[in-house]
Amino acid sequence: MRTAPLVVSGLLAAGSAWYVWAVHGERFAALLLIGVFLGVALFHSRFGFTSAWRQLIGVGNGEGMRAHALLLGTAATLIMLIVATGVGLFGATPEVSPGPIGIPLFAGAALFAVGMQLGGACASGTLFAVGSGQSTIVLTLGGFIAGSVFYTWAFPAFDGWPEVPGLLLADHVGWGGSWAITVALLLGLVVLTRVVQARRTPPPRGAVPTAQGLARIVRGSWPLLVGAVVLGGLAAAVVLVSGGQWGVTSGFALWGAKFLQLLGLQPETWEYWREPANAELLAAPVWTHKTSLTNIGIILGAAVAASAAGAWKIRAEIPWRTAVAAVLGGVLMGIGARLAAGCNIGAYLGGISVGDVRGWLWGAAALGGTWIGLKLRPLFGLATPRPSDSAC
Repeated sequence: MRTAPLVVSGLLAAGSAWYVWAVHGERFAALLLIGVFLGVALFHSRFGFTSAWRQLIGVGNGEGMRAHALLLGTAATLIMLIVATGVGLFGATPEVSPGPIGIPLFAGAALFAVGMQLGGACASGTLFAVGSGQSTIVLTLGGFIAGSVFYTWAFPAFDGWPEVPGLLLADHVGWGGSWAITVALLLGLVVLTRVVQARRTPPPRGAVPTAQGLARIVRGSWPLLVGAVVLGGLAAAVVLVSGGQWGVTSGFALWGAKFLQLLGLQPETWEYWREPANAELLAAPVWTHKTSLTNIGIILGAAVAASAAGAWKIRAEIPWRTAVAAVLGGVLMGIGARLAAGCNIGAYLGGISVGDVRGWLWGAAALGGTWIGLKLRPLFGLATPRPSDSAC
């Protein structure tokens, strides 16, 4: 354990939570703390979206996708119950509406997936990797923010692409039916990945946590399935406290715009930021933005967890091709996430967990983008998966 990083990250987490509670109220402080727990869970479970898709497309290893199914099933069970009953904390009222389906969704998801494979992390993975001291991913985060800002600047060029209204299962079969269909599809995903894996790779060693596996939790290495359940519960906690889904990437666009304002520029004059809802976000403090709070919490929580485990460190030397891939991947993810109105968290996890069909379509498009990303990785000296690799 390195004492200095632990003390600094711990003080930052505690101080930030105290400040938000004192100045902006308990609801916003609760969101920051949920983010801290998300960071701890992401670090200890090393829960992978990028690697899971890479392993499935590259070598047929479906272990990571089966963990996705457990995460999605846990989140769907809890979130649909919250929305169906209308229960919320701090006066929050859970609200769900389907997102549109069209070219922006498919193009954005595919572009995001290409960026994931080049940048080395997804949206949530970028945050917890930065918190745990992975210097390469800092470049990915920089590109992520830059790509998000570019989209808001170029918004008129992206606006108006063909779309049709979305489909929310609960509007047709009720919340009970929506849950049943979602769980059935997830079970089908589990079966499908097992069939694919059996044909392409040897079956994985036991995925069910054993006594030895549970003991690893104490040492800071959680079984993947434990991480899936914990993350699903925390995703539901975000809905319970805020009334909205856990998201990541809208915070990057906001951070970038506020940074430009600090430099004396005027992003508030751009068409994207003149829209009423976006203008209100830009005018408000970051500490009252739900997504920014959970994002900051994830970084701090991962830093605390990594420091306590003695794993926090900064790598001074980064190969130039890796650096280019990190920045380029981040830019593509930033543009793709805004184009698709969500990332692996807001669109994929958030969509499927409320029975929004666009969540499944986002995932399908991301698998296609992953295939493209795998073809591009060798150009930047990045490794391609092998059958013996772990799924996360």
